[in-house]
Amino acid sequence: MKKITLTATLVCVVMACLASLSRLAGKWQGSVKLPEGNTYPANYEFQISDGKLTGTATAEGPPKVITDTRINGNDFSFSIADDDGSAIKHSGKYYSQGDSVSLNVNYGGTILHTTLTRKKN
Repeated sequence: MKKITLTATLVCVVMACLASLSRLAGKWQGSVKLPEGNTYPANYEFQISDGKLTGTATAEGPPKVITDTRINGNDFSFSIADDDGSAIKHSGKYYSQGDSVSLNVNYGGTILHTTLTRKKN
């Protein structure tokens, strides 16, 4: 009986996390300030399908495909390939009440922070 109760509880927790994170799907915008002071727009389009995060990221040039994704509750991480092929790692937290995303970008060993807001169409 304990095993059934524990399994049911875990299933409910996972489903609640996935339902919350499914609201992450859509277009998001923010800006990233580099150490030398230049600020660049950052645009992301996230899709959630079967509990998996996919999408694209655009700062300058063509969109980059999101890879190496991980989801843990409202926390998520992914990478995009830089123009030279090196991975730019991202880690974020989705705040469903405020409809915002806190995102850290590891750019060449420097952690850059941005807050994304849902893009208005």
